[in-house]
Amino acid sequence: MAKAAITGTGHFLPDNVVTNDDLAKLFETSDEWIQQRTGIRERRFVDFTKEPMGASDLGARAASKAIESAGLAKEDIDLILYATLSPDLGFPGDGVLVQAKLDMPAGVPAMDIRNQCSGFLYGLSTANAFIRSGVYKNILLIGAEVHSTGLDFSDRGRDVAVLFGDGAAAVVLSAVPDEDPRGIIDVTIHADGRFSDALQLAYPSSAEMPRVTVEKIQEGAHYPQMNGKLVFKNAVTRMPEALMTLLARHELKTSDIDLLIPHQANLRIAEMVQKRLELSSDQVFNNIMHYGNTTAASIPLALDEAIAADKIQPGGLLAFAAFGAGFTWGAALVRL
Repeated sequence: MAKAAITGTGHFLPDNVVTNDDLAKLFETSDEWIQQRTGIRERRFVDFTKEPMGASDLGARAASKAIESAGLAKEDIDLILYATLSPDLGFPGDGVLVQAKLDMPAGVPAMDIRNQCSGFLYGLSTANAFIRSGVYKNILLIGAEVHSTGLDFSDRGRDVAVLFGDGAAAVVLSAVPDEDPRGIIDVTIHADGRFSDALQLAYPSSAEMPRVTVEKIQEGAHYPQMNGKLVFKNAVTRMPEALMTLLARHELKTSDIDLLIPHQANLRIAEMVQKRLELSSDQVFNNIMHYGNTTAASIPLALDEAIAADKIQPGGLLAFAAFGAGFTWGAALVRL
């Protein structure tokens, strides 16, 4: 019986580095203020004066690297799963744009996933189910974001604007024999829509007529809004809870985890999750200080960097945990 394993990884980041001091030139903030609250020192933004790029452009470049890393050709991919909250267009989805930009064969299905910061785990769960059921053999899972074009770089929006960065990452999941030591052990995903307004981009909206007005734009309604305290409180509860559920299901302990890669939303959240799981610093990998929150790209981006830095060895037990808008959250256990 086949199971799903991560066989390739890749990421792509814009060259343009934006520091906290750079943001301090745009609105009232400071490097100290941002680092104390988020742990972020810098992030990457697309530089539209040099090379305009949408999320699908970043995603296609990351995907190409992941396919090469897996030792496959683009013709070997049976399905594209694409997670983002910042698509190039209202429709169609970015999955088909990546398919075209990689010149992949016509007919390969492309599915877009809109679960924001939990998008990679929702995609991982979907890919795992497809492969285990024998429907597909090689699935390309992409997380890609261009946040910089949708942030409010004024005092009004500073609490959100300091958090996010642009970037993309991808993995290839392939069917491997059941006896192969590699594989997705388990994934759990959850949601609670009662908190949907705690972190949202509510405008433009198809629930309003007309969808767009000058007045709403002047009010800043088209920028994301967040109840930071509520998000923090739920994130540090739900992420450990989901992971502990999986560990218990497979009779494992936190000490068995070789490396946890939490969603890179805020370093203070990751540190609290680490504390609640009683993990050592060697058991957790964070890179948010360099890239900010790249939402759907954050876990696969950190995974690719952790592998390159030899932070996780073949056969090691890898854990993922994420929490984001929706609220949505989840966790996964993987053997590389």
